[in-house]
Amino acid sequence: MGQDQTKQQIEKGLHLYQSNQTEKALRVWMRVLEKSADPAGRFRVLGCLITAHAEMGRYKDMLKFAVVQIDTARELEDPDFLTESYLNLARSNEKLCEFQKTISYCKTCLNMQGTTVSLQLNGQVSLSMGNAFLGLSIFQKALECFEKALRYAHNNDDKMLECRVCCSLGNFYTQIKDYEKALFFPCKAAELVNDYGKGWSLKYRAMSQYHMAVAYRKLGRLADAMDCCEESMKIALQHGDRPLQALCLLCFADIHRSRRDVQTAFPRYDSSMSIMTEIGNRLGLIQVLLGVTKCWMIQKELDKALESIEKAQELAEGLGNKLGLLKLHCLCERIYRTKEQQQELRDHVVKFHECVEEMELYCGMCGESIGEKNNQLQALPCSHFFHLKCLQTNGTRGCPNCRRLSVKPGYV
Repeated sequence: MGQDQTKQQIEKGLHLYQSNQTEKALRVWMRVLEKSADPAGRFRVLGCLITAHAEMGRYKDMLKFAVVQIDTARELEDPDFLTESYLNLARSNEKLCEFQKTISYCKTCLNMQGTTVSLQLNGQVSLSMGNAFLGLSIFQKALECFEKALRYAHNNDDKMLECRVCCSLGNFYTQIKDYEKALFFPCKAAELVNDYGKGWSLKYRAMSQYHMAVAYRKLGRLADAMDCCEESMKIALQHGDRPLQALCLLCFADIHRSRRDVQTAFPRYDSSMSIMTEIGNRLGLIQVLLGVTKCWMIQKELDKALESIEKAQELAEGLGNKLGLLKLHCLCERIYRTKEQQQELRDHVVKFHECVEEMELYCGMCGESIGEKNNQLQALPCSHFFHLKCLQTNGTRGCPNCRRLSVKPGYV
């Protein structure tokens, strides 16, 4: 298969894919991969296969094609191709929750001296790295990466990237419980879709609606949460987007739990868990198990709640997800207080505070914890964040956290 024929077949596959004929598109692209003698064409078709498998949640296949793409990029001896293939390798590992590997491949991308194309990819690299740091609950570095990605998006006038970063920032602020910002950023993403997204994939609309649903639920606006989640789920079902279906099912379950409708919540958690397991989203599984635990606690089935906690703890420790561990210690503390088991209660209180210290989840001005309840937060240029009211009351001539870190113990 020559260069022109390769190009035609790739376009044919894209047309099928955009018409929701995904399996036909995959067959066309696989034929190109087997028969084409054009390395640049093979590189491009591997990119199509990586994107398609990512959207279907077939992350192991995504990783397999990313590894083949690296070999093709080396054959082409082009730094731009190599940067793009390392980014795809980073994104594959991010989807599989291999966050340390993601960070390592992202750093490789950023260290490559490519041309303008590589520089345009740096925003996507920063976004992927930010998502990985967030998965590890390293909040300051996650925020630094998201802000870098946002700068790249603005400098390159890349509205799609800006939309994706806004969704990640929504997730970031949901985790540290500034729900006003958790809603603001996905609303901004939805605005970008409305203003610029005429030719975009519907996944951008679905993604912004999902993150809005999560924020609305946290704010107690359950009817709004349900509306946004239903719209997101509709698009996810139309496009066979399994990862988003799993997230929407989790959000539906959480909404029903917030209404104390545990009997409706349980089957949705089960459906979400089934897809999360199938696609390998271990971070999502932790969220599902947290929701299931809270349902058992509502029903006062404390031993069943502890069983769910044990499964979630194993996953959180395996991933290095410190925020997940903190939440689990908090739930254990409540359970053992009810059961009046003082030793277990004390153990989890100690572990909870160790997690808070490790993640620096406290305000460097008032010393109160961050992420315990809904609070307005403000980040300084160094990406350390504080209670907004503390900054307004005390002002700052530099970051107290950075000052503290720079003070080295001297010889006495």
